[in-house]
Amino acid sequence: MFFRNEEALIRKPAEGVVLKVVSYGGGLMMTEVTFEKGVSLPVHAHVHEQITYIAKGSFEFTLGEETKVVKQGDSIYIPSNMPHSVTALEDAVAVDAFTPQREDFK
Repeated sequence: MFFRNEEALIRKPAEGVVLKVVSYGGGLMMTEVTFEKGVSLPVHAHVHEQITYIAKGSFEFTLGEETKVVKQGDSIYIPSNMPHSVTALEDAVAVDAFTPQREDFK
């Protein structure tokens, strides 16, 4: 299955955040999330396993009780139901892969 960028589903989950569903199939989904500097997503958790790859910029990322700064080229694995939050330290882009698919993003 092919996915064209200009046909991607786009969501705006918060002011300064644009989420683009770039592909999905079987039990997987991939999104590209663009953040404006200073924007935060509060602590949340979901049943989906998630891997985040930092494609551009840097973030302060909290996973459970641990907080680290992650930058372009770094990645994070988030187990199912693990509380996590993120703040963009500059204009930044993250690529997220989820399993199972995030039906709430379609």
